[in-house]
Amino acid sequence: MTNPKKQDKMKVALIGATGFVGSHLLEELLRRGHEVTALARSVEKIPVKNGKPNTVAVDVADSKALCEAIKGSDVVLSAFNAGWSNPNIYEDFMKGSQAIQQAVKDAGVKRYIVIGGAGSLYIAGQQIVDGPHFPAQFKAGATAARDYLNILKKEAILDWTFFSPALDMFPGERTGKYRIGTESPVFDDKGESTLSVQDTAVAVIDEMENHKFSQKRFTAGY
Repeated sequence: MTNPKKQDKMKVALIGATGFVGSHLLEELLRRGHEVTALARSVEKIPVKNGKPNTVAVDVADSKALCEAIKGSDVVLSAFNAGWSNPNIYEDFMKGSQAIQQAVKDAGVKRYIVIGGAGSLYIAGQQIVDGPHFPAQFKAGATAARDYLNILKKEAILDWTFFSPALDMFPGERTGKYRIGTESPVFDDKGESTLSVQDTAVAVIDEMENHKFSQKRFTAGY
């Protein structure tokens, strides 16, 4: 799949703009000319060129400040991560994600796109995170992302989309090519589920522009 036709510029609030995925989402958004407000707890790492993007330092736990920062956006794109080394990652991810969800509603923004985890995808009828070989160090974070997806599925007001990345997401190059899936990983002819973080950003921003997965989850891979 290649990059679809160019859409009108959108006002995008990007949460988690300094993270592994968030920084590449930011790059892709600016590449396409969207008007971006990049939000992070610390904005010093966000590269600003010619006044773009607009940056706002905000903690997602500060619901009032977050609501003000995202007001007027066409879409809120959340790459929020509570930190893989955080011993309280499950509780902090669930609390932060639900705080973001409520702030989006309070701000009057309808479109909400969440970067979640791959652990909630299914293989042979079982969610990957529940498998016996799932890495212990990622279990709590992946379980949180799965449990939050179940909460999001009950959200009736927001026009939400949840993206699950490929099983192997790595720093690579931007090819602009990928294939789409829904509830199971996208495997290539070698039986591998891979996608560079650059093409992950392409897939997510394509969805933002083309809006094919309203109140649904999707995934992508080569």
